Amino acid sequence: MFKKVSLFSGNANPELASAIAGYLEAPMGKAKIQRFSDGETFCEIGENVRGVDAYIIQPTCRPVNDHVMELLIMADTLRRASAENITAVLPYYGYGRQDRKVAPRTPITSKLVADLMQAAGVTRVVSVDLHAGQIQGFFNIPFDHLYAMPVMLDYLKRKFDSSAVFVSPDAGGVERARAYSKRLNASLAIIDKRRERANVSEVMHLIGEVKGRDCIVIDDMIDTAGTLVGAARALMEKGANRVVACATHGVLSGPAIARIQESVLEEVVVTDTIPLTEEAKGCGKIKQVSIAKLLGEAIKRIHSSDSVSSLFA
Repeated sequence: MFKKVSLFSGNANPELASAIAGYLEAPMGKAKIQRFSDGETFCEIGENVRGVDAYIIQPTCRPVNDHVMELLIMADTLRRASAENITAVLPYYGYGRQDRKVAPRTPITSKLVADLMQAAGVTRVVSVDLHAGQIQGFFNIPFDHLYAMPVMLDYLKRKFDSSAVFVSPDAGGVERARAYSKRLNASLAIIDKRRERANVSEVMHLIGEVKGRDCIVIDDMIDTAGTLVGAARALMEKGANRVVACATHGVLSGPAIARIQESVLEEVVVTDTIPLTEEAKGCGKIKQVSIAKLLGEAIKRIHSSDSVSSLFA
């Protein structure tokens, strides 16, 4: 690499950051992050970063507020230490689901987080499988939106062929499921659901033929797993041979693990954008694949001014 690149990690997912550093054959930057007794976050960079391209690898996952503040404070620290460029690498963009006003007198917190990052000194953002693509428009700086699809397809191609059916668990995810089905030359199905309130959904209708077929449910994230488990149950009731699920972000909050364990799902595949809890690691149905190589390659291409979009051609 031509100009010096410095990689830094907060406390959100240091294992992923280390794997990215390993792919890039670059050492992790020295950063000390600690909390005062009242809970305030403190950051100190332990090396010279004047004029460097700094990359902060920090998914804003649970505890979301702590990890958002870590990211902002690290960016501010690097800016005041005269780093030339500060790229926030958010494998998972917390607050991404609050991307519009869904009712009167409600916030748009994904825009708020975007404003905070820019105010802190971030000059570029890299994220994976945003819940809503329009979040890119909340930024007035370059934004590289990556997709976990190449990593997932590498895994799926070893187990499924064109006879499988890719299933979108709702109308909003059709484009994502279609992209998978095209690359495997497989069929597509859509589940029409009605959401009564947050984290509660009801499966209504199935569009497409799944009888006697292997079904792969594709989504951007799994939170409480209510939607996913309901979709899997509906598919099996329609005669599916077996059902597996793939989601980029394994949020897996609340009753998610128990629901998955007790469901008809054969396997649930997630990436390491969010580290798995010990409970999730102990669930035999959950399989994790790594996107470290994908993120590492994206960082390498950004740093050398090469095309990032060609990764997904």
